[in-house]
Amino acid sequence: MTWKYQNKLLWIVPVSLLLSLSSCLKDNCTRTYRLYTPVYKTLTAVRQEMKSGAAKTLEKPGKLYIYGNYIFLNEQEKGIHIIDNSNPASPKNIAFINIPGNVDLAVKGNTLYADSWMDLVSFDISNPQQVIAKNFVNSVFPHRNGYYRYATNYRPAPNAPLDPDSINVIVDWTTRDTTVSCETYNYLYERFYASASADASGSFASQQVGGGQGGSMARFTLMDNYLYTVTNAALNTFDISTPLQPSLVGKSQIGWDIETIYPFKNQLFIGSSSGMFIYDVSNPGTPSKKGSFSHVRSCDPVVANDTYAYVTLRSGTMCQGFTNQLEVLDVRNLNNPGLVKTYPMTNPHGLAIDGNTLFICDGKDGLKVYDAANANELKLIRQIGDFETYDIIAYNKWALVVAKDGLYQFDYTNLNNIKQISKISLDKH
Repeated sequence: MTWKYQNKLLWIVPVSLLLSLSSCLKDNCTRTYRLYTPVYKTLTAVRQEMKSGAAKTLEKPGKLYIYGNYIFLNEQEKGIHIIDNSNPASPKNIAFINIPGNVDLAVKGNTLYADSWMDLVSFDISNPQQVIAKNFVNSVFPHRNGYYRYATNYRPAPNAPLDPDSINVIVDWTTRDTTVSCETYNYLYERFYASASADASGSFASQQVGGGQGGSMARFTLMDNYLYTVTNAALNTFDISTPLQPSLVGKSQIGWDIETIYPFKNQLFIGSSSGMFIYDVSNPGTPSKKGSFSHVRSCDPVVANDTYAYVTLRSGTMCQGFTNQLEVLDVRNLNNPGLVKTYPMTNPHGLAIDGNTLFICDGKDGLKVYDAANANELKLIRQIGDFETYDIIAYNKWALVVAKDGLYQFDYTNLNNIKQISKISLDKH
């Protein structure tokens, strides 16, 4: 770990978290900020605790995957909630899988694939209330190595043997409010800001396939006997013909700032902060690049069908840029996708397409539902604007929406009368 990154972990003081308790007098100026310090455990201990336990309330939900009657919902960097959705009007939160550093997931059959910081973990979920970690593929997500602290300078190659007792993993954070002089505060803030800006790319950030379905913000997706994942710069291909023992069989360098992956038929649509890439997986073990489309620098999830790809661009701290819009791309020629039209948005995140119905999670503007029969003239059918939305899965007249205040389900059988079926609220402590 470089000194710069250690400094970043020690002094996390972004403006949004400042307590802004300042008293500026002529000869006495102080400011109070919140100091975040990581709590570590050995990787050995962390892996022993990767199993399901009692259900927990939602606090900071992230990405999701549905499989059969179950919803698997990420609790950002903590683990995965298992929700029995046999009755969508009354979903039951039945278990929680402890997975420190978890952000992404995918499910096939009785196997759950999840990241835990740098590693890929395979879980046996044949009994959803007794989930057990079965296999670890080491160091395949190098863009997240800042959250490991090695006892030595040893950096293992992907899936190489390692000594888990030599590695400490961040499992939590402690906070402490500290008051310093304005002069000291300004010095610390400048040091943090320079470090965070330089290292931003290493920080965090629907198509039904194989019986399951993920959202448009996903970095994991499944096709047949393969799991595809994206890092900040590459597309990884895992052979999962032996489900609990995935094997890394290929790695394709794409570019930089890769963010999302979306499958449609024999193509993978990959979103990055600078453009969209299309990869052909007719030969599933060796994806090949077909085409790409460049856009201004912004965060970039994408969904697609036979004719069009729909790309949302948004501004934000990690995304840089200032663009907030929807781009519709003609992808009938996969080698040369072209822009059809752009539509202004507020701060769009995830999206979904079901036939001619397009759903967009437009941040604080809520959920927007469009008639997309004519790409040159999208028609807003309905806007549900009383919640802040993040991602959505929509198919078969049923939509599952992750929002800032919980997990929603909607029935859109009648697009002119979309009905909320249920909501699992967050813990408001």
